[in-house]
Formats: sequence, C-alpha cells, structure tokens
Amino acid sequence: MWTSSSPVLLPESARRLAAWCGVLLLVSGVGAVAVWLCVTFKTTVTPVLLAILGTALLGPLYRRLVGMRLNRSLAAGLTCVAVVAVVGGAGYIVVSALIDSGDQILASLRQAAKDLSKHFGAAGTSLDDVAKNAKELLGKFGATAASGVLTGISVVGELIATAVLALLLIFFFLRDSHRVAGSLRSLAPGSTGDTVEAMARRAFHAVEGFMRGTTVIALIDAICITIGLLILRVPGAVGLGALVFVGAYIPYLGAFISGAVAVLVALADRGWIIGLWALGVVLAVQVLEGHVLQPMIQSRTVQMHPAVVMLAITAGASVAGILGMLLAVPLTAAAFGVLSELRERYGHGQGPPGDGQGQGQERGQPA
Repeated sequence: MWTSSSPVLLPESARRLAAWCGVLLLVSGVGAVAVWLCVTFKTTVTPVLLAILGTALLGPLYRRLVGMRLNRSLAAGLTCVAVVAVVGGAGYIVVSALIDSGDQILASLRQAAKDLSKHFGAAGTSLDDVAKNAKELLGKFGATAASGVLTGISVVGELIATAVLALLLIFFFLRDSHRVAGSLRSLAPGSTGDTVEAMARRAFHAVEGFMRGTTVIALIDAICITIGLLILRVPGAVGLGALVFVGAYIPYLGAFISGAVAVLVALADRGWIIGLWALGVVLAVQVLEGHVLQPMIQSRTVQMHPAVVMLAITAGASVAGILGMLLAVPLTAAAFGVLSELRERYGHGQGPPGDGQGQGQERGQPA
C-alpha cells in the first residue's frame, strides 16, 4: 500500500533527462554571466581577446625566432614589429587605392545618375536637385554632422587605443608563453591541474588552427580576386583585394560583403558586362574556397559545421556587432576544443584524473 512516506522511484531515462537538463541550465547560466561580464568590461576584454587571436596567429613565427636562439623578449619584439609592418602596409594599400580610384568611382556614380535621369525623367531630375542643393542640406543638418564627426573621432581614438593595448599584450603573451602551463597548474584546485592544462592547450590549438587556416584561405582569395579585377581593369583592384583579405576573417558573411563591394565598384565604373564578369570571378573564388580550400585547409585544423559557424556569427553580431562577428568563430572553436578534450577524458566511462585510469589517459595526451 502506497503511503506518503514511500519514496517515488523515477525511471532511469527520466533521471538522465533531469540530470542533462540541470547541466544545460548550469552551463547556460554560466555562459550568460560570462557574456554579461564581457559586455560590461568590453574595454578590457576586447584587447585581451584580440591579443589571444594575434598570439595564436603569430606563435609559429615567434617559435621560429626563438629556435634561432634569439632572446625571448627580442623575438617577441620582432614579431610585433612584423605585425605593425604588415598591418600598416595593408592599411596603406587600402587607403591609397581607395584615394586613387575614388574620383573614378564617383564619376561612374555621377554618370549612372545621368543615365537614370534620361530613362526615368523626374526621378533623375530629383537626383540632380539633391546634388545641386547639397550645401543647403549640409547647412541645415550641420549640428548633426558635427556630432557625427565628433563621434567618429571618439571611435577612431578608441580603436587606436585598443590596437596599441592589444599589441602590447601580444608582446607579453608571446614572451611569457612558456610560463602559462605552470600558472594554470598553480591556479587549478587539487589534482585537476593536468586536466585544466590539457583543456587550455586544446582550446588554444583550436584557435591557432582557425587563425592559421583562415589566414591562408584569405590570402588565396585576395590574390585570386585581385588578379581577376586587375585583368578586368577595375579601379582600386588592390584595395578591393585587401578588403577581401580582411573580410575573410568573418567566415561566409565577410567574403560575401567584400565580394559584393568589388562587384558594385566594377558595375559602377565599367558597366554591366564587366560587372557580370567581376561577379563571375567572385563566385568562382567562393566555389574554390568552399569545395577545395575549406576541406583541404580548415578541416585539418577546426571541424565545425557551417550551420554552427553561421549561428556563432549571428550571436556574436547581436552581442558586439562587427567585433563580435570577428571573435565569435574562434571562441566557438575554442569551446569545441574544450568539449572534445572533456569527451576524450570522461566520455568513455573513465574516472576523474585522480584514479589510475584517468592518469593513464592524461599521460597519453599529446602535448
């Protein structure tokens, strides 16, 4: 006979479901708090995350310099100088190319407006009226424009400060990279030092693989599109190629946007035929990336389904805009690396690292 004091026995499947629900709620809560903290302290968190990405990308060069028996500080300094040279050179190429071709692009847009005025009459006339009354419009909205300029100056100053701080952090991260393992072990509680170190290594290797693979793919995409635009005599081809290289660090979406800009420039300057040829070049490069470069390069370093990548980019954009889109995929890759390490250690009925079986698994892990 059932009484109120009798224990309620749930089926094994129900208990497993309840346990997984509790784990999911706990992980979601921790993730929500982490995102909130990152957004609240974004001024500090952003340079750190950018420095980690830069360290992952520049690690091979730094290790090569150290292998040549250079002092660690000197090797880290030379690596940072190389970063400044490459980034500064790329920025100079983009700006100079846009300045050189800016008049041509504007002339093409004016010609397009005249063509519209011929075909659409009043609509084209209204475009001419807007152009003639530009000074009056600027005077009317001068206060708003001035506010926008001040905001732009503030944003540029913040970007410069973030870049300088990230560069300094890259220097320290590279120079003191050999001390990271000992620091993690000292911070880890009890006998979990090996597990924490292995998780950190797996996460960093995932980020390093993503940055290395993405850089190679971005370079190939930029070279191919630049050559195609040069053959088609599109103005600013070198600058547009540099834009493609930068945009490639945002998977799928960045390549789409930068390729669309190249097609629009070709369309405005050279007409419909050359615009269609430029579209063909961009699509051919995208097919090459999706069917050859991604499987050959990226699949060896980071294995994530495209749907996961798109969801990560969307989530990053909703949290931190363009910067979130840039950081979302490498952070997701790091999370997948940590999950892979935990699954290898505890996913086959193995005990915690304290017992003999767990220690054997740790010894078998590659460094």
